[in-house]
Amino acid sequence: MSHRSRQLRVSSLARVEGEGALRVIVEDGRVERAELNIYEPPRFFEAFLRGRAHTEPPDITARICGICPVAYQTSACNAIEQACGVTLPPVLADVRRLLYCGEWISSHALHIYLLHAPDFLGHPDAVSLATRHRDVVERGLALKKAGNTLLETIGGRAIHPVNVRVGGFYSLPTRAELRPLAETLRRALDDALGTVRWTAGFEFPDLELEHDFLAGREPGRYAIADGVLHSTSGAAFAPAEFSRHVVENQVPHSTALQAALDGHRYLTGPLARYTLNSAELSETARQAATEAGLGPVCRNPFRSLLVRGVELVYAIDEALRIIDAYERPPRPAVDVPAQAGIGHGISEAPRGTLYHRYELDADGLIRSATIIPPTSQNQAAIEDDLRRVVGANLDLPDPELTALCERTIRNYDPCISCSAHFLDLRLEGR
Repeated sequence: MSHRSRQLRVSSLARVEGEGALRVIVEDGRVERAELNIYEPPRFFEAFLRGRAHTEPPDITARICGICPVAYQTSACNAIEQACGVTLPPVLADVRRLLYCGEWISSHALHIYLLHAPDFLGHPDAVSLATRHRDVVERGLALKKAGNTLLETIGGRAIHPVNVRVGGFYSLPTRAELRPLAETLRRALDDALGTVRWTAGFEFPDLELEHDFLAGREPGRYAIADGVLHSTSGAAFAPAEFSRHVVENQVPHSTALQAALDGHRYLTGPLARYTLNSAELSETARQAATEAGLGPVCRNPFRSLLVRGVELVYAIDEALRIIDAYERPPRPAVDVPAQAGIGHGISEAPRGTLYHRYELDADGLIRSATIIPPTSQNQAAIEDDLRRVVGANLDLPDPELTALCERTIRNYDPCISCSAHFLDLRLEGR
């Protein structure tokens, strides 16, 4: 096949959260650029938050994403509470972390079993996978159900939880009400450990990323619901300094902004979290990682599937720890009185660091809002990865090269990567 000069075009990524396309330009046998085109119209959440009360962002921003609404609620609460000078008591912070564990369990199970594993097993989708491995798919669905049950118990419902508020929650369960949930999670832990053993047997292409990694860190535990930002290049900064280090820019081929960390590409998400925090995993999760062949650092994007499995184990283990220590507090929330101020909040969504910034006036009305999701932070790194992958595989026929591009994108993001197929592929000579 001649590939001295050609274009790889994918006009639409099917079954993604949002709309996107891919265009790769090859000139003289060299990949000049790869453009991940996010062409979904702007949704204007930051604009219509202006003028709203400081109590409203958790409910409004949860609607940005149906897969990780708790991430948006948590980052919003962290930012508003900081702006108003309020710190949650430890028991409420732990319940917020417990709710977030439910989201990690549900999202990671969805991504591993329904979106990503079929790539490694030669199946076009999870339905086809179930015809040959029904027990495997049923295990994944049981794990997702366990995460949803946790979300429902603490958050009121699995999608767009309604029990979250600035300062805590509207109501909290008793210890007795959490007992059945603990039993569900103990069974899920066995399934999660089986997930890591299962995925460790997959064949992973050899690829090592050189990008800087960025993730939250918390002393003595794996960062989920808060943290200070750290990078593998040595940067360390509080959420309040996020905008000094991370700058977004518009690119001509995408309505999604692209971010740079101190002027260079970077990656956030499971690989970054694991590489920066693997020492903080629970003993059970660390042992699972070791038995799966993971060292303290992982830079192979295809192995992100395996890292998500380890995080799945950790989230269940951590949820059980919190439930075991739980004592219902006298009040489900602390007061967060309105005051003028600027607040910054981060949390670790399943697919990476999510940053919120709010400026409030003296009445607690929002004057400005900034939300930087993981996808925009990762987009430049994904494009660079695609350039390398396509450049190393230009001899592949069109269907195989297309499938490899799909797999490459799915490595990164349960939202953008939930495409099972690319549609309308054309290779054009120039």
